[in-house]
Amino acid sequence: MPPDVTPKIGLTAEAESEALKQRIQSAVESQKRPTVTVLSSLLAIEDELGFIPEEAIELVASHSGATINEVWGVASFYPNFRFSPPAEHMVEVCWGPSCHLVGATEVIGAVLGELGLESEGDTPDGVATLKLNTCLGACSQAPVMSIDHRLMGRITPAAASSGIAAMKGN
Repeated sequence: MPPDVTPKIGLTAEAESEALKQRIQSAVESQKRPTVTVLSSLLAIEDELGFIPEEAIELVASHSGATINEVWGVASFYPNFRFSPPAEHMVEVCWGPSCHLVGATEVIGAVLGELGLESEGDTPDGVATLKLNTCLGACSQAPVMSIDHRLMGRITPAAASSGIAAMKGN
């Protein structure tokens, strides 16, 4: 082995924890707003990591001068925040009025069946997260779903199943 090459060895749990804390700190400190709030800090962390880890609550409290309870109150108020790492893929199905009227219920059923879920959430294998969304902003294309933020309009239950199967690599 050449002298300038160091073998790659997995990080220790302590090193991983420190790396996570550094990413959280960096996300909070990199905000370019005139006023940094608890909410903006939580959003910055979720943008960086895809979720809000437990370690972030205390750091945001310390950075903003809030209590841990105040930060947790903000974080738990908004249903879109995640507190566990996201799955590999994000699947969203609109069930807003326009989509509902033209077949979203059947599309949701097909997606649930293809993912092996009974309701929205993460698949046990961590491949996908299903979110039922009140609007994906494409009402004229109803019913609408997205896979990893790629919108698919006028989706049928069969096309939804095919899209999920392709996402899973089947």
